[in-house]
This record gives sequence, C-alpha cells and structure tokens, in this order.
Amino acid sequence: MSTSKRWARMVGLVGAAAMALTMTACGEDDSAIGADPASTGGSDSEVTTIGFVAVGPEGAWRQANEKNMQETFTEEAGYELKYAPATNLDQKSQIDAFTSFVDEGVDVILLSATEGSGWEDSLTRAQEAEIPVILIDRGIEPDNTDLYVTRIAPDNIEVSKAVASWAQEEFPDGANYFVLEGPAGVSVVNERNVGWDEVIGSDSKFNKVGAQTANWSTEEAKGVFETVLKSNNNDVQMVFAQNDEMGLGAVQAVEEAGLVPGEDVKIATIDGTKNALQALADGKLSFVAEYNPLFGETAMDVVEKVLAGEDVEPYIIVESLTFDSPEAAAEALPDRQF
Repeated sequence: MSTSKRWARMVGLVGAAAMALTMTACGEDDSAIGADPASTGGSDSEVTTIGFVAVGPEGAWRQANEKNMQETFTEEAGYELKYAPATNLDQKSQIDAFTSFVDEGVDVILLSATEGSGWEDSLTRAQEAEIPVILIDRGIEPDNTDLYVTRIAPDNIEVSKAVASWAQEEFPDGANYFVLEGPAGVSVVNERNVGWDEVIGSDSKFNKVGAQTANWSTEEAKGVFETVLKSNNNDVQMVFAQNDEMGLGAVQAVEEAGLVPGEDVKIATIDGTKNALQALADGKLSFVAEYNPLFGETAMDVVEKVLAGEDVEPYIIVESLTFDSPEAAAEALPDRQF
C-alpha cells in the first residue's frame, strides 16, 4: 500500500473539517469578529500534534538528536511536540507512551526505539488509527516497511564500512582488534556489525580477539577493555568502538595499561561528538566517523509531505562525514554543535 493511499482518508478528513469551518464562519454574525480563537477552535486546527517516543538520556549523540527535534518542532513552527523519553531505556515505557499517543489521536508519531523487536502490535494499532509513524535513527526488526512511513537516519552499514576501510589502510599487514558494541538487540548495533564484518570479516590479515557490549558507556568500556588488554598481554593493536563514549573509555584503559593511545593502540569510533573530535585532535583517538544527529529539519519536511498525502522514500539517509587526522578534527571543532 502506497503512502499516499495509506493517508488519503486522513487528508480527506482534514479537508472536510476545513470546509465545515468555512461554512460555519459564513453563518456567524458580526459579534463573532474578534472572539477568542480558543473558544472557536480556530487556533487548534492550525497546530500539528507530534508524539515523540524518545530514548532519553544515553549520551552526547542522543542528547543532541532529541534536542534538535525539540528545537525544530516548536509552537512557532505550528507544532505541539509531546516528548516522551523512555524510563531507564525500558521498552515497556516506550510502548506505553506509544499507546497513549495513539489513544490521544496525535497527528504523527516519531519513534526512536530502545529495542528493535517487539513493535508489530503497536505499529499495527497506529496504522489502524491512520496515524503515520516515522522512525528516527533506529530501525525495527523484522523490518516491515508496511507498518511505518519511513526511517530517517545516517546509514550505519556505510558508516561502519568507512571505519573498516580506514583500518585496512592503517594496518596493511593486519592487526589484532577488539569491538566495543552497543546494547544487544538495538538495530544500529546489528547494522554497524554488518558493515564492519563485510569488510574486515573477509580480510584474513585481521584477527578478532573478541567483542563485548559496553552499553554505550565510557566507564563500562574502560573496564571491559582493561580486561581485554590483560588477557591478551597488551597484544591488541586496534579497537572499533561503536560510539564515542566507549572509544573514550578504551583510551582510558590503554593509558592505565601504560600504553599510548594513537600509537600502541589505535581507536576508531562512531558519532563525531565534540569530545571525540577533541580526543582525535589530541592524538588519543585515531579515526572518528560522524553519525550526524541534526536532522530535525529533514523530519519536519517528511511530516509535512506525509500529512499532505505525498509519497516519501522508505529510508531517508542523513549525510555524515569522517575525520581521519588531528588536523581535520581541529578544523571541525569550532563549528561542532554536539
């Protein structure tokens, strides 16, 4: 079913409501002129209500992404954004918020899922209520594109492939490496593994000494990699950290082991936050792949098109950069917004 067909009924209802409002206005006497718009419902008809099922506190990238959404969907722009962050990254709290938004009859739901699976019933209910759902950053599993309008995000597979290609250039003779992963079950973690493995997994010169989640946390990553270094007699030349915070934790572990980050152990990360770029500028990180969080304007454009009955692509890719030297990081830092 196409997007235009899916939301045709909703657009028709909007048009009917507008016609009814016009006819009512024509029948009013002059005493209605200057009346409080709230008493006639005139102001409400111009506001688009957005339910944002968000992740909440999870690191600098998430903070920048969700702040950008809140700064985009403002009252001045004609929106009422209902922000519902997860409670302690709990999926049930997200499903409850999603259900409440459906019951309220919001115009659109934005969903950043804490877990990829378990969304079929919620999405089906939104579809039956003719409320379009737009995925923000994270996908769902299984990826049933009939249950949502589009996903807006950088391409995790291509981003991690860029990290892997850098690793091949940096280590032409191969290396022992370790992967610091995000939480299990999150779509972006799976996608970043896919992109990395497509390049490095088939390269016999590279030896994977292990992989473990550190839950996007600097402190957890520090502890995990300290153990990895000890168990491998410090014979690890590279770390692929799936976010900046974990990469910075690996830096701390390397330093506490008496090694030099950027020399003895090269660390590559994904996100491109200020802290990571500063660490790259200081020579402590070796490669940073940006995962651009600032796509509120893109999301607003998609919302407007969907509510107008226009078709949109099922996956809208947000362009992102890579930084492979201290000089590149230092140049980017003054304008970094996150």
